[in-house]
Parts: sequence; structure tokens; C-alpha cells
Amino acid sequence: MDFARTARHLLTSQRTARRYFTARGLAAIKAAIAESETAHLGEIRFAIEAALHPAQLWHDVTPRERAVELFSELRVWDTEHNSGVLIYVLLADHAIEILADRGIHARVGGATWDAIAQTMQADFAAGRFEAGALGGIAAVSCELVACLPAKEGNPDELPNDVTLL
Repeated sequence: MDFARTARHLLTSQRTARRYFTARGLAAIKAAIAESETAHLGEIRFAIEAALHPAQLWHDVTPRERAVELFSELRVWDTEHNSGVLIYVLLADHAIEILADRGIHARVGGATWDAIAQTMQADFAAGRFEAGALGGIAAVSCELVACLPAKEGNPDELPNDVTLL
């Protein structure tokens, strides 16, 4: 167990998340997701978690493992075209994970998602949380448009709200 990591998680709260992601910023993220989904058949979910539970820290859960867990819990896989994408932010670890369902991941690949996450991380490190989130959504949307452009009858299959954990 990493004591420095544990201390960061114990000191990072929902209040911290609300300081970085204001109500206005969360509304902008939701609107960006809704707007982007009119251009492709993908579904984007955005989840922000301030810190992991102590039991998760005890078991050394990585940000990637937690993102996989949330991918299932948030039902990102539950889309007609297997086109869900989760953008997961774990504030205490300064980590961003982007996971795509098999219908998209096979076409785009992990290197692209990692590059988008790194760009977001650079914005976050500079204190530009809203800009980083919106840039990440735009970049993911660009990939989705290239793979699965919108067609007539494009349903909105998953909620566009930001999930705060």
C-alpha cells in the first residue's frame, strides 16, 4: 500500500471535485456531449471521481481497473453499435482513462485514447479543467465521427450527465 497515494485520496473530497468542476462547467460538459452525439452513433459518458474508497486503496485498485468497473456500472457497453466511450477522471491520482467499447476500440485503438487523455491531463495540470474536459470530448467525438457518422434516427442511448462519484 502506497502511503502517499492513500494520503492524497483521504485529502481529496467531493468538495475538491466541485472546486475544479463547477456547476457551469458540468453543464458545459453535458451540453458538449449532447451536441457531439448528434454527429455520430457513439455514446460518451463522463465520470469524475474525487478519490477511491480506502478498501479500494488497500487492494491497490488502479485508475484503469476502476474505469473498467465503472464502464460496466454505468452501462457504457449497452449500446446498439457497441459504441460507448467512457472518459474517467480520478482526481486524487491525477489520472484520466478513456475506455471504448469493442465496436469503437477495434477501429481506433488504445494509443489514440491515451493521446487524448494526455492532452486532457496537460490542461488539467495547468488548471484548465473545463477546457481540458471539453477538448477531450471534442477529440473523442472526432474519432467517433470518423468511425460511425450519424445516420437518420440517431437515438441518444445513454445519459449525457456527468457522473460525480
